[in-house]
Amino acid sequence: MRYLPDGEQMKKADEHTIREIGIPSPVLMERAALQIVAVMRDRAVDLSRPLIVCGSGNNGGDGFAVARILCEEGESPVIFFAGSEASLSRECRLQMEIVRNMGINIRTEIPEGEYTVIVDALFGVGLSREISGRYREVIEWMNVQKCRKVSVDIPSGVCARTGRALGTAFHADLTVSMACVKAGCEWFPGKNYAGETVAVPIGIDAAYFADDPDVCVAYDPDDLSRLLPERKPDSHKGSYGRVLMITGSSGMAGAAYLSARAAYSVGAGLVQIYTHEDNRMALQQLLPEAIISCYADYDEERLKELLDWADVVCIGCGLGLTDTAERILAYTLRYEGRGCIVDADGLNLLSRHMELFEDVKMPLILTPHMKEMSRLTGRSVGDIKEQRMDILKEYADRYPAVWVLKDSRTAVYRQGRHPVVSLAGNSAMAKGGSGDVLAGVITGLLAQGMTDYESAALGVYLHACGGDAARKEKGSYSVLARDLIRGIETVIKSAEEKEYERA
Repeated sequence: MRYLPDGEQMKKADEHTIREIGIPSPVLMERAALQIVAVMRDRAVDLSRPLIVCGSGNNGGDGFAVARILCEEGESPVIFFAGSEASLSRECRLQMEIVRNMGINIRTEIPEGEYTVIVDALFGVGLSREISGRYREVIEWMNVQKCRKVSVDIPSGVCARTGRALGTAFHADLTVSMACVKAGCEWFPGKNYAGETVAVPIGIDAAYFADDPDVCVAYDPDDLSRLLPERKPDSHKGSYGRVLMITGSSGMAGAAYLSARAAYSVGAGLVQIYTHEDNRMALQQLLPEAIISCYADYDEERLKELLDWADVVCIGCGLGLTDTAERILAYTLRYEGRGCIVDADGLNLLSRHMELFEDVKMPLILTPHMKEMSRLTGRSVGDIKEQRMDILKEYADRYPAVWVLKDSRTAVYRQGRHPVVSLAGNSAMAKGGSGDVLAGVITGLLAQGMTDYESAALGVYLHACGGDAARKEKGSYSVLARDLIRGIETVIKSAEEKEYERA
């Protein structure tokens, strides 16, 4: 697991390291510069004619230190100071004076010429204003140069919190981040500006972020084996949970199949599908392992029997927006159980009746995509994309649940816990049925005794890794939702084998 702090969170970690640990700021800056140069050499960046573009803050100080180290190593860096001497931070001023004492020329106008690499040290993680005027001109000039491009900590112009381009932003091929990759380098569009991201140690302990639940975290493949629910030698099908999938209106057997099959694929013991009568024959053929129960109209007595049988329930995949579906959802949310996942049409029905939250009697996981989130909140998709974490926190406070906001970067949020951001996944997953598979994966994990937050966080990551495995097998165009399930199974098998090797 790794942390993805924003600018304010990183600033607090810097201050803690300087004041409480006692590592002076110039030492951190020196380490940063050494690491930046080392990463560039490791990535075979041509440093024979580098241009270092420095601003007035500590990011600029890193840039001056990089230029000095390159000079000491026999290179011939050109320094372009694009900031204001009146606004120099103390550390940046110190680094500038060292460079001047060494006799290295500092230019204050755009230096025309050809360069092998531009190192962007103009703005750091503290930038919050729109870039305009001369700074905009400088960044746009940097972007059109034909050479490699490297950013210090974060591309200048990218908001460290949201990933938004603040008017304009530097297009880096490589971003070398201090201690942790910043959240803005992973949210889109910031990811498009950051290129390859590399976090380097400079003396700031990332464990500092453990006590701040607002700091985003991301899983890595090595985390999977410790996160998966345990499979005990002395167990049976009942040990791994009974799942009720309330899915599939007439003609929507595919949504019911995909969600149920996905729940089985991650280890659920028993899956029962409650679906429209028209889907019975198709589902019995597609998934003979599942129990098939059907309805034609609303049957409260039968629904209660099924909810009494189940450990967890998933409702909404292909459910439809009929009066019958609405009544099934309302009754299900009032039931006292171990957990409920609401997806797709379940969310669309819920958006019409937000008062149903008042009746919820069991742990709840909501899995909206951007449009569904817009219906639930009344906010535009554009606003949600720009302010996703603020909006997630607002609605998680108002409507207590685990919220899974699906997008190219899916975020999982529960009040008081670290937001989890999935950095896996790819565009091959943008197919009908992908969301049904995710709902089933989360449900299957919840059935095995994981908490709602743990199930959602692991489920999102497994789903994304399954998408990566599917793309590896079939390419970016031909992946279907069913291929995600096979990919998930491959990923779980690999994690299990690694755990055996460690044991």
